[in-house]
Amino acid sequence: MSDTDPVKNSGYTAENITVLEGMDAVRKRPAMYIGDTASRGYHHLVYEIVDNSIDEALAGHCSRVEVTLNPDGSCTVVDDGRGIPVDEHPVEKRSALEVVLTVLHAGGKFDGTNYKVSGGLHGVGMSCVNALSEWLEVEVRRDGKRHLQRYVRGRPATPVQVVGEAQTTGTRITFLPDPAIFSCRAFEWDILANRLRELAFLNRGVTIRFSHIEQGRDETFHFEGGITQFVGHLNQHKSPLHPPIYFEGRRDAIECEIAMQYTDAYSVNELSYCNNINTIEGGTHLSGFRSALTRVVNKYAADKKLVKESDDAMTGDDIREGLTAILSVKIPQPQFEGQTKTKLGNSEAESVVTQIVNEKLSTFFEENPAVARRIIDNALLAARARVAARKARDLTRRKGVLDGGGLPGDLYDCTERDPAKCELFIVEGISAGGTAKNGRDREFQAILPLRGKILNVEKARIDKILQSQIICKLIAAIGSGFGGDSFDINKLRYHKIIIMTDADVDGSHIRTLLLTFFFRQMPQLIERGHIYLAQPPLYKITRKNHEEYIDSDAALTQKLLRLGGDDLVFEPAGQLEGETRHGLFDLLVRVEEILDTIARRGIDTQKLLAAQHPETGAFPRFCVFRRNPDGTPGTAFAFDETELENLRARAQEKLGEPVSLESTKTRAHHASDAPDFAWMEIFRGLVLKRELDRLENYGFAASHYAGLSEPFLHIVDGGGNIPVTSLPQLLTAVRERGRKGLAISRYKGLGEMNASQLYDTTMDPVVRRLLKVVMEDAVKADAIFTLLMGDEVEPRRQFIEENALNVRNLDV
Repeated sequence: MSDTDPVKNSGYTAENITVLEGMDAVRKRPAMYIGDTASRGYHHLVYEIVDNSIDEALAGHCSRVEVTLNPDGSCTVVDDGRGIPVDEHPVEKRSALEVVLTVLHAGGKFDGTNYKVSGGLHGVGMSCVNALSEWLEVEVRRDGKRHLQRYVRGRPATPVQVVGEAQTTGTRITFLPDPAIFSCRAFEWDILANRLRELAFLNRGVTIRFSHIEQGRDETFHFEGGITQFVGHLNQHKSPLHPPIYFEGRRDAIECEIAMQYTDAYSVNELSYCNNINTIEGGTHLSGFRSALTRVVNKYAADKKLVKESDDAMTGDDIREGLTAILSVKIPQPQFEGQTKTKLGNSEAESVVTQIVNEKLSTFFEENPAVARRIIDNALLAARARVAARKARDLTRRKGVLDGGGLPGDLYDCTERDPAKCELFIVEGISAGGTAKNGRDREFQAILPLRGKILNVEKARIDKILQSQIICKLIAAIGSGFGGDSFDINKLRYHKIIIMTDADVDGSHIRTLLLTFFFRQMPQLIERGHIYLAQPPLYKITRKNHEEYIDSDAALTQKLLRLGGDDLVFEPAGQLEGETRHGLFDLLVRVEEILDTIARRGIDTQKLLAAQHPETGAFPRFCVFRRNPDGTPGTAFAFDETELENLRARAQEKLGEPVSLESTKTRAHHASDAPDFAWMEIFRGLVLKRELDRLENYGFAASHYAGLSEPFLHIVDGGGNIPVTSLPQLLTAVRERGRKGLAISRYKGLGEMNASQLYDTTMDPVVRRLLKVVMEDAVKADAIFTLLMGDEVEPRRQFIEENALNVRNLDV
């Protein structure tokens, strides 16, 4: 090779090889360690710390874990375990605490002596959290001392210091995820609560307390019934066929717990865990459970002559229909697929689970023949439905509906044949489908219009599902097959499947029905990120000949405030000059949203503002609803539990009968009601105070928001002079000014737009907004689909009653 060879002189030399070590590697490629830098990875940081505490519980050294979300956005996890060792590490020659927090693959779970069973295996969890935090502070209570160390972006900011005496043992870790790494900015209560509740179910006897200081929320999870209660929790909105079945066993150092219950639902809900880690892709332990369950049920049915010789054999799918099962194994040396631990690979786990299920479930069936008979009857019904479905599938295939060669006649396909580049828009209505067809880029965008509403598959067996023409067209267009073994993700014809419906009640219903279908019958499409929701604009604003599309109410508000406030003149002039006024407007909008949220709970916000504490400026923590002497509704406020208890005692004395705070607590309250006594907690009070305190930055106080008797500001507009006595009045005036000369159209139907408008706003990949459908929590997803789409009416009615006051943009 000559010196003039372009490859030799391309500049690629040894100097271009970068070696990342320790914390730098984690910060450079965080997704490799925690999955992503969005919401999932953000919450995964909490899981890593909590899992360490749970590992202490598995080892028998911890009984209580406390997780607290702090007002500054940080999270604190405290346990009463042994505490991380703080003595000097023999090799690293520094505190073992610092080694654990700064060295990858360092931990106490490798030698198998201190932790016989643990979820953490690789020694990277805690050090990753440290590396991806803006700061982390750890306090260890051990050997009668409190040891403290602080880190900044993974590096020690202080040495390990003794800061006091300790009467107990344990670890306290507080960390703030680094905003330079994560796109998410706050922890979500529901996401964390579901995982912590799950851990409490899986570790019976362990107490996990979860609290949110700013919102004033506090919940404790403790379940002596363990996974038996977990099954009951999952089936709370279903109709069980029998009480939960529970059995456990131990073989070759592997512990196995199983709880199961059949319901009248058609879906299967199997959750498998290894060392408290949710193995969402299953693995050998789940395979062992399934094969043993099939074998035991078929054998019992044959031995007791509960099936006829003419009946088709019951398959595993038949036997699992309607099943809710929790499988939890504890293995000393589990083998997972990667750091995310989604699938178990230990071959010995399969044989152990199989042996335990064979023995324990066979014994249960012999001792409980009535339950066994109900399970077998349920499986026989599923088998008959499967046979009917096969006939329906064969019939539709002969008609060319389900096979790849017979695409639906009303599918407007694209010319591109690479599925990774293709998109399928599922459009509500024939009219909107025609508009989308004319506006699309036919090279890579396909359109499938739906006439009418899709079948609710939550209430239907597979044979009935395949009788639906809409569903058959949908299956044929997608191309990946349908249900169980017939599904093949490699045959998927479009890697983006986009649900595009109207922004009204019917559109929301059709979207929910489609999501129910994908979740129950094609969950792989959701798991692999192929399902999206289109986001058509809500508004079109027109001024003279200029048109602009607005995506949300918040964006419309921002637009109106910009138009109405840019050239506005105030007296006195110096208070709201330049961009200062827009900062004030943004703050007022946030306060307005907070008060609107509070008002939708049934609380009079004007009374709440007037009830602000004269010395501290704090807002009441509790609102009490009661009946006045004349029978009209009355309201009182309490700043703490003592005041609330006093109000309860007075109400009890007046009514002459016992009043319990627990039984009178309400989530929402209608202003027309006049209850004898009811109360609710005002979770947004702290946030409201914080935002109103920021008014000082603009020269105002909370009293200016509530309103003054005399004007404190004047708006000079077109020669007129408008006095302002409250900041909400100012916000309304600016909004109204922004509306002048504007024509605002509210879109509800896709058919209201022409083809070019629909493409420019909703289908053009350059400017459109798509929402990807992801499954953050399979347990919660299953529960919400069962609640909203299932047969049980009462839980759905209760859900509607509890959330009625949260509804926005009701289309009536």
